[in-house]
Amino acid sequence: MASAAFIILVPNVVVIPYLAYRYQGSTGITQEGLLADKTFVFLLVLGWIPAHLLTLAVIWAVATRLGKYSFREVFGLSWSPNFGLWKSVVLAVPLFIIAWLIASLFSTKPTDVDQILRSSRAAALLLALLAVATAPLVEELTYRGLLYSALQRLTRRWIAVVVVTSMFAGLHVYQYRQNPGAILSITILSLVLTTIRAQTGRLLPCFVIHLVFNGIQSVLIVLEPYLRTLFNLPQQPEVSGILTFIRWHLN
Repeated sequence: MASAAFIILVPNVVVIPYLAYRYQGSTGITQEGLLADKTFVFLLVLGWIPAHLLTLAVIWAVATRLGKYSFREVFGLSWSPNFGLWKSVVLAVPLFIIAWLIASLFSTKPTDVDQILRSSRAAALLLALLAVATAPLVEELTYRGLLYSALQRLTRRWIAVVVVTSMFAGLHVYQYRQNPGAILSITILSLVLTTIRAQTGRLLPCFVIHLVFNGIQSVLIVLEPYLRTLFNLPQQPEVSGILTFIRWHLN
């Protein structure tokens, strides 16, 4: 609940001073108008940084009882004998390809994330940075760290897997509401990660898979303008900015 509240409230607090300055006395401000404001979008994304840091602070406080227990031991931040670094990295790649294919198949119109990516290069690069610097850590510690650990003690393991998978996917429903394929892709990713958590008893493999998965997207966000130039590809507003050049190349 605190994690969701931070993500919703903190970015809005960050943009309040800008809104008060930029739109003082204005009426009829719409969501479409705000999303067309590059500065507003950049500040909104920037607000996710303190939101993630606050979430990490709460996670540390709850999990370690304010430092009484080892953070590493509480979360199982170590490798399983049967699931190490390379297996985690290798698994992330086909997962990403499958997720992209599903999202592309059911793509209808731009999602909120697509609008952020197209808002400005600065917003896109900041989003790419957050996708690898804080998002995988925060999400894994919250869902497959704290929540799964608690639920698997209270109920059967498979029920804990289903509940955590659903909660993680549900967090992204509104964000990707325009693309059912993206929601399905996130659900599959969540199911795989939570199942690995249940089978290995470790969180580190889940974090690395999530990090590599997001990292591939981030690299493509950074490289997309150069790849467009290299392949002489036009802009297509109706499709996602992530992997657009691959879709064009395959077509």
